[in-house]
Amino acid sequence: MPSKNNFGKIVRYIVLIIMSLYTLSPLALLILNSFKSQVEIDSSPTNFPTTWNFKYLISAMKQINFLQSFFITLIITIISVTIITLISSMAAWAMVRCKTKLSFVLFLMFVSAMLIPFQSVMFPLIHLADILNLKNIPGLIIMYSGFGLSLSVFLYHGFIKSIPKSIEEAAIIDGANIFQLFWHILFPLLKPITITVIILNSMWIWNDYLLPFLVLGNSSTKTLTLELYFAKMQSSQFGSPWELIFPAVLVSIIPIIVIFLLLQKHFVKGISAGAIKE
Repeated sequence: MPSKNNFGKIVRYIVLIIMSLYTLSPLALLILNSFKSQVEIDSSPTNFPTTWNFKYLISAMKQINFLQSFFITLIITIISVTIITLISSMAAWAMVRCKTKLSFVLFLMFVSAMLIPFQSVMFPLIHLADILNLKNIPGLIIMYSGFGLSLSVFLYHGFIKSIPKSIEEAAIIDGANIFQLFWHILFPLLKPITITVIILNSMWIWNDYLLPFLVLGNSSTKTLTLELYFAKMQSSQFGSPWELIFPAVLVSIIPIIVIFLLLQKHFVKGISAGAIKE
């Protein structure tokens, strides 16, 4: 029996290692080719660079206006995720604790919204944004906040159901009002699922291309993905600009990778707790 268990464990480790290498291989290729010239990328894309030259990263950052587009993307992401987190947590709490037909219908509406493809609503949405003069950064933040609510409410709803109501009742007996009850008692208990919501929505907003393209277009204020797209389009007339694409993509994804690595433990805990308890 011990030998069989060890053999099964070895097989699992081998499978996991192979899957990890397969998953990380695109990132490895991205890093390797971010330090190569166009000629070197075309001739040997899978080899290590002859010299680790950072000039390609610096050149790419200049071509995509990295500092400006980085701060624009950062502002959009922070404000949108903050709105999503606050509204979805309070809405889910109200729907869990107020068990009425209306709360049940509202929850079903949030869940069903996850099934609607964005492509089916994007043209009416952009037309409405044009009428309301919302084809700008504030309008983009409003749209992200709306689209991010459905999944976030679903995750918070499942997590809050696992929190005993007696904790809140004890706080009310001690004299806590509804705001103190939420901010000082409930919200600290939501830390794992809150981090999950923050990571999921931050990754989506940071890497999104379609909605910023429809809302901002080729304006002077572009997100990182838009800057990368238009820089590629300008350089593509001279061929495939891999010397620009690889380092530009690398500097664009580094911030969100760092955030994920710092919060991954809470992310795994939150996603398992929030999704299973429904």
